[in-house]
Amino acid sequence: MLQPSRYERTRPRTDSRGVLRAVRLHLDDLRDSEKKVARVVLETPGQVIYRSISELAEEAGTSEPTVLRFCRALGFRGYHDLKIQLAQDLVPEVKNIHEDVTARDDAATLVRKVLNANAIAIADTLETLDPAQADKAVRILAGAERIEFIGFGGSAAVAMDAYHKFFRIGIPCGWQDDPHMQAMSAALMTHRCVVVAISHSGSSKDIMETLEIAKKAGAATIAIVSHRKSPVASLADIALCVHSRETGYKPEPMSSRIAHLCAIDVLAVGVALKRSRDFMAGVQKTRKALVNKRY
Repeated sequence: MLQPSRYERTRPRTDSRGVLRAVRLHLDDLRDSEKKVARVVLETPGQVIYRSISELAEEAGTSEPTVLRFCRALGFRGYHDLKIQLAQDLVPEVKNIHEDVTARDDAATLVRKVLNANAIAIADTLETLDPAQADKAVRILAGAERIEFIGFGGSAAVAMDAYHKFFRIGIPCGWQDDPHMQAMSAALMTHRCVVVAISHSGSSKDIMETLEIAKKAGAATIAIVSHRKSPVASLADIALCVHSRETGYKPEPMSSRIAHLCAIDVLAVGVALKRSRDFMAGVQKTRKALVNKRY
């Protein structure tokens, strides 16, 4: 939702090109630094919806706070709000359901497009994920006394999957999808603990706050993100970036979640190899515990 800006505006809320009209209308009223952001938005709006706030700031030759001031000067609550509105202006409605499908697709085409998008996400992650950073993350996780996995929405499902994999290795761990619980858990950490944050956008304020609390407590921080140049990636000690074509304006990104799950698998297998005795002992115990649960 748009909020009143510091400028008097009369544009209708339903303009077909609302964001771009607002930028043009108030261009002369913006600060010089904000005008740099405005020009990038006007020149490449179709690319802006795919960029993180850090990437847009770099492209415009400004800072993240300047991008936020630009957004608020136009009446938006923040950069994510601007991207959502810009995407609604530019992107056909069906693209909010999935990047590749059209309303005319039959069932066979729908299946092919959705699964191909997931396959492409995995292939792109293979090219994007830095092996050196992954190795650092594995070493830190293998030596941890406790690991907390955090995320919201679809990323919370990835955090739960990570917990499910890692607790069987024999490392005390947990997963949190509530910002209050995340903050309290981070505050109780020590230098032998690790927080693993999963965030598609890399711009969640609550994730940022949790990482800051964890770092203050002395814990190591790892981020799994879709945007290398994002606030969460910049704050974490180790950032593992997976490639995703999804814009982030959709409420439930799909193929990016597949890529994040693959990154978790890489970490889990790497840690299991380094703690193979603990892992095998855990496997034997859990298998015995489930004997009477199955026919």
